[in-house]
Order: sequence, then structure tokens, then C-alpha cells
Amino acid sequence: MKSIIGGIKVIYSRIGDTADSVIKRIISSERRQWIVITSDRDIAHHAWSSGSIPLRAEDFLNILQRKSFSNPEEDEDKEDWPEISRKGNPKRLSKKDRAISKALSKL
Repeated sequence: MKSIIGGIKVIYSRIGDTADSVIKRIISSERRQWIVITSDRDIAHHAWSSGSIPLRAEDFLNILQRKSFSNPEEDEDKEDWPEISRKGNPKRLSKKDRAISKALSKL
């Protein structure tokens, strides 16, 4: 069953079918890059393996709150991102972080 609420397509799972399996089926069946808002590690892993970008629900909420209260002409604060120690060029983001940044710029 599908409905549209506030411009967002809402898809309900059938009886006996889990929401996780519906999400995985949608991500896998439609060959496009999705931005998947989830804090579920299994779905996030499936999204990465299917070429989509998973974004934690808490991060998505922070983005929505920042966009609703900030001036759209201002740059996003980079101070909100945690510092991660790793090898290699410290100024270049990892491949996953670059993909997430690209997806976030579309929101």
C-alpha cells in the first residue's frame, strides 16, 4: 500500500513482510543512487553494497534543524563533524565520507 503525505511517498509493508525486507528490495531493484535515512546497520550495509548512501537518522535530523534555523546563504558549519584520526592525507575525506557529503549537498 502506498500513499503520499506532504510530498513524501509512504510505503507500507504487507502482512508477513518486514519493513527491512521492503527497504532492501526497493534499494536493490531500482538501479539508482538512493539516500537511505536509517540507523539500522544491516540496512546501511545493504545500501552501501547496492550503490546507495546511508545516512544516520540523527545526522539527518541535525541537517533538517540546521537548515530550518539558518540563513541559506551561510556555509554549513564544519565544526559539527567529529575528528577522526586515520592514515593518509588528513585533509581528504574517505570515499564513504565524500559520498555522504555529496548526498548531503543534495538535501
